[in-house]
Amino acid sequence: MKETDQDSLKLFTVLSRAMQTVKSHVETDIRKHGFNPTEFAVLELLYSKGDQTVQKIGQKVLIASSSITYVVDKLEKKEMIVRKPSPTDRRVTYVSITSKGIDWMDAVFPQHASALSSIFSPLNDQEKKEMITYLKRVGLQENRLSD
Repeated sequence: MKETDQDSLKLFTVLSRAMQTVKSHVETDIRKHGFNPTEFAVLELLYSKGDQTVQKIGQKVLIASSSITYVVDKLEKKEMIVRKPSPTDRRVTYVSITSKGIDWMDAVFPQHASALSSIFSPLNDQEKKEMITYLKRVGLQENRLSD
């Protein structure tokens, strides 16, 4: 095996383990607030980006359309979001965060952001920016490879 192949394999292993660690800590932080990671991701999207279509939520949160309906139903029952039909297209439904959802996110999101800062504290600001750049480059390469 070539050295570059070995380095790629090692990078994959290190990246996978790091992601498992980060994901575990993030999920623990989210669950202590009474939500699962997908529910939190939907709330965070609506909180930060405003009303979204059900389809757009599925694309942004990276879950199947059948699953997004289930998540939206659960959040609606918790009175965190509401569905709103599109005024111009009956096939489209928008999802909005409620005032209860906004109040909850106002209280919880700063704690969540602090937990993320703690998780990534071994990196300085410049290293974080570099990691973002490098990982985006790898992600874009994957898009080219799958075409």
